[in-house]
Amino acid sequence: MGLWYEPNLLIDGELVAAEGGATFASVNPATEEVIAEAADASVADVERAIAAARRAFDESTWSTDAKFRATCLRQLATAMRDNLEDLRTLTIAEVGVPIGMTSGAALEGPIEILDYYADLAEKYEPTTDLGLMEAYGGQHRRWIEREPYGVVSAISAYNYPTQLNLAKLAPALAAGCTVVLKGAPDTPLITLALGKLIAENTDIPAGVVSVLTSSRVETGVVMTTDPNVDMITFTGSTAVGKAITTAASETLKKTFLELGGKSACLVLDDESVDFGVMMAAMATCSHAGQGCAILSRLAVPRDKFDGAVEMAKGMMEGLNVGDPSDPSNYLGPLINAKQREKVQAMVDRAVADGATVVTGGTATDHEKGFFFKPTLIIGADEDSEIVQDEVFGPVLVMFPHDGDDDAVRFANNSKYGLSGAVMAADRERALAAARRVRTGTMSVNGGMWHAPDAPFGGYKQSGIGRENAVAGLEEFMQTKVFAEPQAG
Repeated sequence: MGLWYEPNLLIDGELVAAEGGATFASVNPATEEVIAEAADASVADVERAIAAARRAFDESTWSTDAKFRATCLRQLATAMRDNLEDLRTLTIAEVGVPIGMTSGAALEGPIEILDYYADLAEKYEPTTDLGLMEAYGGQHRRWIEREPYGVVSAISAYNYPTQLNLAKLAPALAAGCTVVLKGAPDTPLITLALGKLIAENTDIPAGVVSVLTSSRVETGVVMTTDPNVDMITFTGSTAVGKAITTAASETLKKTFLELGGKSACLVLDDESVDFGVMMAAMATCSHAGQGCAILSRLAVPRDKFDGAVEMAKGMMEGLNVGDPSDPSNYLGPLINAKQREKVQAMVDRAVADGATVVTGGTATDHEKGFFFKPTLIIGADEDSEIVQDEVFGPVLVMFPHDGDDDAVRFANNSKYGLSGAVMAADRERALAAARRVRTGTMSVNGGMWHAPDAPFGGYKQSGIGRENAVAGLEEFMQTKVFAEPQAG
């Protein structure tokens, strides 16, 4: 049997080819071989999807029937679990994510987002009583109702496509919105598979969800400027997020952005460096560094720095890089040649600017595939590109610090504020430092925060808004205040 996949778009309830039968290739980043051709949506395809979403929102009962919405979300969760092994194989082949990660964030974990929002759709109370207020000689009863925002353009990234797609789709649908979802051009097949499961296994009405893939920049422009779109949710780079915000400003669309990160792990001087070094090294190399919330900056006490560097070096050199379908490999490939070239160029510029590569710093010797060695850098200027900009590759930069204040200053010396970690033997000391770091999520002494019920998002240029939890649902809702005179 061949690889299970869906080549077609989902538009207005039908699995259809792109206009003119246009396709583009999906490439396996570990072998550089074409997996299959995916539908290449045109501007006209996007416009049809948006028009269908508009009709479905304005003319159907989708936005008012929370129980039905919950049923549909559970149907999709069931369909994904029923097709789990096919989805796993496709994810490994197209995304290049190691097989071990498909048991968590790369596949199985995100299905729980559907379960969470199905439950929340049924129990969420959209009405809040504000009580009575005296005005103009009488009493007035007031209350708040939250209602779905409308038509949502959802644009996701390539690194964790299932997680990113469902983190947008599930709360938007639970809130009663209709959605046009466009996956990343590097991972079209796993996105289109989601469309297939929706079309063939759920009662989601035509137009409520359209699933698109496209290699054409102009399709994204339409999704962010079409007047029939009420809201945009985007995951990707900060540079593209800024461009989307500018485009959306013409019609004052709401923008909900999950962007870049350059998160810091701080080890305070009352703690052994062992766990912090392990956590940062493993996180930085997870999925070959292709994660927005990875701990890619590590600061340890100055008197422990040399030993920590040697420890990190040994740990990173011990991580296997190779075929992501082999459970013994911790790192798979970067997504494409362009990304590997970007990582290499950033490392080369860091060295030219005076930094030292302790280990790694180059592509591996694999004959095929976009693999890059786990890389440790020291001696970089704190304000340099390699320290300040998101690499999206397995590159960890290490620094010595001179106490808690200096460590916190280092963590906050960033345009980003997505995640972070603090290690200290004294819990209160760790918490005190963590509370001073301006970031959206924090791990204290190894605590794990990522789950459907935990809000996720960042400060500063890491984005606007929060995914997951009740906060993630309410991102897709408008707030309306009602008042009426109290009788009697």
